[in-house]
Amino acid sequence: MRELEALIGLVVAAVVLAAAARRVGAPYPVFLAVGGAILAFVPGMPSFTVPPELALALFVAPILLDAAYDASPRDLKDNWAPLTSLVVVAVGLTTIAVAVVARTLLPAIPWAPAIALGAIVAPPDAAAATAVLRHLRPPHRILTILEGESLLNDASALLIYRLAVGAVAANSFSIGAVAPAFLFAVAGSVIVGPALGWLTLQWSDRVQDVPTAIILQFVSTFGVWILADRIGLSGVLTMVCYAITVARTAPQRTPARIRIPSYAVWETVVFMLNVLAFIFIGLQVRPILASLDPAARGRYVAVAGAVLVTVIIVRIAWHMSFNAVIRWRERRYGFHPPRPMLRPTVGSGLVISWAGMRGIVSLAAAMALPAVFPFRDLIVLTAFSVVLGTLALQGLTLGPLLRALDLRDDDPVGHEVGAARERALRAGLAKFEDDRSPIAEAIRQEFIAHLGSADANPAEGEARRSVHSDIHRRALQAARQEVHAMRANDEIGDDAFHQMEEELDWIEMADGGKGE
Repeated sequence: MRELEALIGLVVAAVVLAAAARRVGAPYPVFLAVGGAILAFVPGMPSFTVPPELALALFVAPILLDAAYDASPRDLKDNWAPLTSLVVVAVGLTTIAVAVVARTLLPAIPWAPAIALGAIVAPPDAAAATAVLRHLRPPHRILTILEGESLLNDASALLIYRLAVGAVAANSFSIGAVAPAFLFAVAGSVIVGPALGWLTLQWSDRVQDVPTAIILQFVSTFGVWILADRIGLSGVLTMVCYAITVARTAPQRTPARIRIPSYAVWETVVFMLNVLAFIFIGLQVRPILASLDPAARGRYVAVAGAVLVTVIIVRIAWHMSFNAVIRWRERRYGFHPPRPMLRPTVGSGLVISWAGMRGIVSLAAAMALPAVFPFRDLIVLTAFSVVLGTLALQGLTLGPLLRALDLRDDDPVGHEVGAARERALRAGLAKFEDDRSPIAEAIRQEFIAHLGSADANPAEGEARRSVHSDIHRRALQAARQEVHAMRANDEIGDDAFHQMEEELDWIEMADGGKGE
């Protein structure tokens, strides 16, 4: 019972910290990580530990699937050059630079553990990037690049990490020995992920019970991660390929009565996993410090600080160099994107360079090292320092940087929504354009009210929707009050009340959830 009480207290603390972060306009991952670090030193605070393999599956798999499900393959393809630069080159350079710095400051550390350390701290985290960036609302192109990077760079970094750990176990390292395993993991993930997505879609649309469908969504998510890990593939890359495959087909096969509650459940679960993951990061400071040899603590802290500075500087140096080349190329050959998007500038390069927050993947990978792994204590301390340092330093200053640079785009997503709304309205009305019955006329007016007039300009369409929403809200509010009064007066029982409540909820959802 004490463990349950402590867990509930931790959840409450996490929710309070997240609410406080929203109130002051700060990214909640920063508040949670720093708050967790403070809570770790509170007398009597229990020590929470999660097995590293479980931490990766529990925290990363659903968060990664949620982010990958919303990712746009079209937009990722449009920005393939900066994505490749960050996912492959930046991760590789950071890994090498960290390994060199670690060996310079601590010559006793072999190359394989040093490379493992570099791979652990190299990739910015998907959960951290999404949680911070969504709050800041940067231009769409910047958001696409950073979220795409956070989806894919864990795969490249964890593959390097796995090879380095294997080299320590084998007491040797050669490209010829590790290349087949590396290629198998990449190619296998790209093939297995979509195949599992196709298999999931074959049976998922046969499930019509909402709770069962949602439970199976989580079961399949963890199942994909576990299977990929068991057969030696990249769990991250397999999950991304799986989610993108499902996202392209599932919307056409999933009815709204399943999709709406599914989205609500996923949003809640992902938020809860995020807050627990970041507060869990902070809580690790006490056991990490307790495990260090007091004689080596000073040197290890120095190495951790140097690595923190290294990961920040390498990212800035590389991406600003890449940004300069891209801007030179566009000055010479012109800027011809496949669709409207923000032109690369020094400001956009600075934002992308500074958005390098690390998260739960780095810490879990460090703690997953075997107990006998060389310099494990150093690696765990350094990973924690880099995660907490980047969250606090970059997470708290990214918002002021964006506001100072005043980067804006022409709201490409808003323009596409407008075009889609107009096309959807025309297609819907065309299905009964010859039907002049009262019912058809009512449906016609409802479609026009929700999607705007195909003949009106955007401002007129928005004004029409605003008036419709206001009338809809007031009418729905009156209807709810009447039904509540009938129950209070015992004119209807709770069974009838809850059925009416559900019908009114669906009416509210039809207007975008603005009934109250």
